[in-house]
Amino acid sequence: MSYQFLQLEQHGLVAYVWLNRPELHNAFNTTVIEELHTCFKQLAIRDDIRVVVLAGRGKSFSAGADLNWMKQAGQASAEENEADALKLVQMLEALATLKQPTIARVHGIAFGGGMGLASACDICIASTDAKFATSEVRLGLAPSTISPYVIRAIGARQASRYFLTAERITAHAAKQIGLAHEIADAEDLDKKVQEIIDALLLGGPHAQAASKQLIQLVSNQSMDNQLLRQTAHHIAQVRQGSEAKEGLTAFLSKQAPAWTSNSNNNN
Repeated sequence: MSYQFLQLEQHGLVAYVWLNRPELHNAFNTTVIEELHTCFKQLAIRDDIRVVVLAGRGKSFSAGADLNWMKQAGQASAEENEADALKLVQMLEALATLKQPTIARVHGIAFGGGMGLASACDICIASTDAKFATSEVRLGLAPSTISPYVIRAIGARQASRYFLTAERITAHAAKQIGLAHEIADAEDLDKKVQEIIDALLLGGPHAQAASKQLIQLVSNQSMDNQLLRQTAHHIAQVRQGSEAKEGLTAFLSKQAPAWTSNSNNNN
C-alpha cells in the first residue's frame, strides 16, 4: 500500500515505519494519523514481521500535532472534535498493542504526540541530540490522549512535573526518568537500534506477544476502552476552550499567549 506521509520498508524480519513529512518535522494531521493506524493494523496480521521500528525522516522524529490542524479542531463542533480525537486514540492504541516488539528510533524533537508515539512503543532508543516535551499546556491544551502511555513510561510523579511545566527533556534526562531505554550519538543511533533488534530476534515471537499481553494484564495502569474514550473526551473539551484558541493563535502569529503576560506582571 502506498502512503502520502509514511514510508514502509521491510528489511528481513524488520519493518521500518518512517514518518515522512520532514518539512513540518513530521507533525500529525488527520491523514498522518489515519495512515499510521492503517499501517499498524496491517502489520499486526503479518507473521513475516518480527520487529517494528518507528522513525522519522528529516531533522526530527515528530513535532506532534500540526497546529493548523489543531486550530481547526478547536473550532469544530463537540461531536466532530471528539470523533477526531478518537482517531488519535485508536492509532496510539494500535501501536501500543501490536503483537510485535516495537522500537522508537528518536532523533531531533519528539514533542506532544511525538513523545506519545515514543512512549507507546515498547522500547525507545534516542539520539543524544533528541529532545522530548509534553508541550500542550503552553498552547492552552492538555496531553490527554498520550497521557496513558507517557505516564506508563515515566510514572505519575515525573508526569506531574513535565505535564505542568512543558519543559524540554534532554536525551540524558529521558533515560534517567525511564522514557528512553538507551541513548547513542547520532552516528551510532542505527547501530544501537540494530543491537536491540538482534536481541529481540533471539526471542520467540509468540512468547514475546504473550509477554506484551502479560505486561498489560499486570500493569497498574488499566488501558481499557473507558480510559481511552475518557482521554479523547478530555482533549476534545480542552481544545474548544478559549485558552486553547488563544494559545494556538499566539503560537501561529509568533506572539506570547496572554497568560505569559499575566505571569510576568505578577513577578
